Amino acid sequence: MIFTRILSPLVAAILAGCASPPSASLTPGDASAPSQVTPTEALAIAQKLATHAWCPFSKNILHGRDKSGVLVNTPDATFREQPERPGWWMPGEVNAGVPYKWGGFDDTASFDAAIANGLAAGDVSSPAKRRADNTAVSAQAAGVDCSGFVSRCLKLPSVHDTTQLPSVCTVLPDAAALRPGDLLNIPHRHVLLCAGWATPDRKWIYFYETGGAPEHWKPGLKQAPLAALLALGYQPLRYRGMATESRTDGKQILTRAALSTAPVITHPTIGEP
Repeated sequence: MIFTRILSPLVAAILAGCASPPSASLTPGDASAPSQVTPTEALAIAQKLATHAWCPFSKNILHGRDKSGVLVNTPDATFREQPERPGWWMPGEVNAGVPYKWGGFDDTASFDAAIANGLAAGDVSSPAKRRADNTAVSAQAAGVDCSGFVSRCLKLPSVHDTTQLPSVCTVLPDAAALRPGDLLNIPHRHVLLCAGWATPDRKWIYFYETGGAPEHWKPGLKQAPLAALLALGYQPLRYRGMATESRTDGKQILTRAALSTAPVITHPTIGEP
């Protein structure tokens, strides 16, 4: 499918984690929230995690039990146990994007340190891991899962999973009110970070996620019909510590280069938690 649109000419710089100058009109978020963040900062963190360059070694590959007996499968290029969702990163090469890790909450610095120390680079999810929940989280692997990714983007001091995020957010009565930095969340399932509107009629939305197609095992910017996402059960949320900027259209925060990389997901499915 070829999806065309006219992008707004008012696009600020946020590619490769470079945020634009602070907005002249900025209303801080709720002071009682666990952290304070602006939409520009949240999307800059998302882009940084999605494009982070790192070079692993063969020692960062693990397909088997870790030292604690937790089964780990890194999403490296040899991973083929889920043929429809193969691994991608290559040892000895520069790779882009922090890999998915079940229960992961790394930022780029902690991830790089873990890789240098020989930890496994990522750990894919599976039905068994979802059943085991926290007991399936490996301390010998590094990366981010969907809630860890969103928690980092919101600058939260600790990870908030998909059941905890609503406690620090406000439910939006209308999904058409979504702004960059807002969330689409399904408790116990998955969470997305909204990045702006892809069409003026607000029928298509940009979002960041990790654990969903087509880049299953790392964060990525995507676009999909809002109605299709809502039909899956996503609830629109706004983090209480999110500031309000004068610019609230995602096309005025993301660069053209970043937007051009967002694949079209015509029929979205629920990704990995």
